[in-house]
Amino acid sequence: MRVGRGIALALARAGMDVAISYHRSAARARRTLRELQAAGARAVAIRADLSRPPAARRLVASAARTLGGLDVLVNSAAVLHRTPFRTTTPAQYGTLLDLNLRGAFFTCQAAARLMASRGGHIVNIGDAAGDKTYPGFIPYRLSKAGLVALTRSLAVVLRPDGIAVNCVSPGAVLRPVDFPRARWRRLSRGHQGSVEDVAAAVVFFATCPVYVTGQVLRVDGGETA
Repeated sequence: MRVGRGIALALARAGMDVAISYHRSAARARRTLRELQAAGARAVAIRADLSRPPAARRLVASAARTLGGLDVLVNSAAVLHRTPFRTTTPAQYGTLLDLNLRGAFFTCQAAARLMASRGGHIVNIGDAAGDKTYPGFIPYRLSKAGLVALTRSLAVVLRPDGIAVNCVSPGAVLRPVDFPRARWRRLSRGHQGSVEDVAAAVVFFATCPVYVTGQVLRVDGGETA
């Protein structure tokens, strides 16, 4: 939500009306909504469990109905858990893939149907971890690598409809709550970007010509160079 909040505020400051989704933290969503409104945006918060395809469809329809259309979709909802390969359960695997990848797939599908008559931009939020090896995060890495494949595939499929599909892949930005600080410093090698760095990349893709499509922009300080 912290990255999603930063992206939403950046889009609002760029002059867009914004719909945000949340699942559990209604209080946090209300705070973000007030910030968006203070930035001058028409804004709405919609509760949705995006791991469930019907909820994804309802979210997109509600956002378009409330704000008068849909020009940009940003898929930033994700869950991150350490799940060692030998002890990963089907439930843990399913939780990660259902939200991080299946949720993005069906949200894109719903958005593309609305955008087909007018064009638009879809921006998926990946992770530079998808290009690296972290043994305790295999399902998470699978979900993010799959998101890159989804981005490139949809860029081709949706090009005739004037819909650009791109991906922003951040490096170390926010420490997961279950990570000790010392371990996070080692993992990020002491280099961390900011939410604002990620948000600026999203605004670029949300406002660039639709001819820019199928691209993956790594916002990681050169970590994967």
